[in-house]
Amino acid sequence: MKTGKLARLRQACEALGVLLFALLFGVFVLQVLARLVWQQPLSWTDEAAVMLYTWLVLWGTAAVCQPREHVAFDLVFAQLQPHGQRLLLLLAYTAVGGLMLWALPGSLDYIWFMRRESTPVLGWPLHVVYAPFGVMLAALVAACAWRVWGLLGARWRQVVGEMGTRP
Repeated sequence: MKTGKLARLRQACEALGVLLFALLFGVFVLQVLARLVWQQPLSWTDEAAVMLYTWLVLWGTAAVCQPREHVAFDLVFAQLQPHGQRLLLLLAYTAVGGLMLWALPGSLDYIWFMRRESTPVLGWPLHVVYAPFGVMLAALVAACAWRVWGLLGARWRQVVGEMGTRP
């Protein structure tokens, strides 16, 4: 994928995150207005806010947040030579990607099973509510595989440099 296409894809992912946050904020403001100004609480706003927050967190994890932006305890990592950092990153991404891959089929099966249930107020099928979890798992598997591939390639020093730096 060319850099231009990748940049546009990243912008689209970030725009969806912004949209989810704006919707969450709008629902929250509507909820406050309904309770405090109009004295008529809206029951659906609580449920919508929880769903939007869940989607926002899972989407952010899956598509927006970069490894260097995650909170990390890198005291040991920073002390290692580049070859040691490479080995540690290979182990970490293989383990995380492997665990996510192992969890993916069962999680997708359970998400699909939840189509039988619905939310109490809005009546949304629960598989729609939890679908972003499946997207997050699949995205993490793909991201870990991509990073392992980069760490095994000839440009591994550049990959270690990108992942080892903090913003």
